[in-house]
Amino acid sequence: MENLTPPQKQLYDWLIQYISTNKHSPSIREMMKAMNLRSPAPIQSRLEKMRTKGYIDWSEGQARTLKILKNYDQGLSLLGKITAGGLVEPFADEQEKIDFNSLFNQSNCYALQVVGDSMIDDKITEGDYVIMRSVSDIEEVKEGEIVAARVEGQGTTLKRVYFTADKVTLQPSNPNYDPIFALREQVEIQGVLQGVFRLFN
Repeated sequence: MENLTPPQKQLYDWLIQYISTNKHSPSIREMMKAMNLRSPAPIQSRLEKMRTKGYIDWSEGQARTLKILKNYDQGLSLLGKITAGGLVEPFADEQEKIDFNSLFNQSNCYALQVVGDSMIDDKITEGDYVIMRSVSDIEEVKEGEIVAARVEGQGTTLKRVYFTADKVTLQPSNPNYDPIFALREQVEIQGVLQGVFRLFN
């Protein structure tokens, strides 16, 4: 099955959640509101393309008949690994899916696997999966939250974040590691921690 583009997947994931909750399909106007769009044209374009790709279908000329087809791709995208020690670029081509939909059925969440022990005092250990919520602006992030932060020219790490007027401190939760200091414009917050998932043998 052909993959969805990010805008298509955003609408598709929202449709799954809406239909699961309300037991009927939404109107175009409701989709526009959910996607923060003022025109129906982008919604109609996404719907047509998702239908062509085999993700959804509906009955022509009948309102609220949109249905999700059974063979959709479930699960959060596992985008790579993230170190809890030093800094490393974690994002690579998607490798697999982890089906956390029952817990995190949100289009703006993704999973990373932890490498390292710098967050052990927050009960985050190597091999854990952290569920992150994407953020588009550093202003969305609260002081002290655990984040996936990319430091320009160095890489990405999982740390607690603290702000001053022009600087960012990325604080480990392990006394064996030093904080990372960077200018505010050098730091991109890529996600905020929503949960931790641990597999036991």
